Amino acid sequence: MPPSNQITAAIYARVSTTDKGQDVENQLAQLRRYARAQRWQIREFIDHASGKHSDRAQFKAMFEAASRREFTVVIVWALDRLTREGIGETFAHLKRLHGYGVQFESYSEPQFRTTGPFGSLFAELMIALAAFFAKTERERISERTKAGLATAVAKGKTLGRRWKVFDRARAVQLRKDGVSWREIARELGIGQSTVRHALKSVQQTSPKKRLKR
Repeated sequence: MPPSNQITAAIYARVSTTDKGQDVENQLAQLRRYARAQRWQIREFIDHASGKHSDRAQFKAMFEAASRREFTVVIVWALDRLTREGIGETFAHLKRLHGYGVQFESYSEPQFRTTGPFGSLFAELMIALAAFFAKTERERISERTKAGLATAVAKGKTLGRRWKVFDRARAVQLRKDGVSWREIARELGIGQSTVRHALKSVQQTSPKKRLKR
C-alpha cells in the first residue's frame, strides 16, 4: 500500500492485433506523462489480445492489486480500452473499483472521469452510452462477419480448407505393395501429408514386403 500522502496511478492498456503499434505506444507515452505531471507514482498493467480472444490476465491482476489498495486511481486512454462488455459489466467494474477506494479516469474523455464526486448523473449517463455503443459495435462486426460467410456459402464458395480428391483405393494398394509415401503422393498428384492422413487407419497387412519410408 502506498503512503497516505502519495497517489499511485495504475495505467491499464489493452493491445490487440488490430491496433497500430505506434498509436498504442503514443497513447501509453501520453498516459505516463499525464501521471507524472500529477506527481503520481505509476504501475502498468498491459494485456495483449489476439483478435477477440484474451484471458486479460493483467486486467485481473489490476483488480487484485486494487483490492489490496496498491493504487489510488486507474487511468486508461479511452473507456473501450477498459472493457467493451456492455453497460452492466462496465458499471460493475467501476463500482468494484469504487468499492476498493479507487477512482477512474479516461484520459481522452474527461466526461468519463470519476475523480471527484463519484456517481455524477452526467458521468454515469455518458459512461452508459459509451459502453452501449462499444458493445453494439462489437455485435455489429460479428453480424457482418456472419452475413459475409452466409453470402459466400450461398454463392457456392467453399469455406475452410478444400478436400483433396484422389483414388483412395489406389493409394491403399500402392502402400500395401510397399511403395513409399513420396512415390504415392507423386503418382496421385497430392501431398505426402494428405496421403498419410487419409490412410492412417489403414493397417499394413503385407508382412512379406518391407514398406519404404
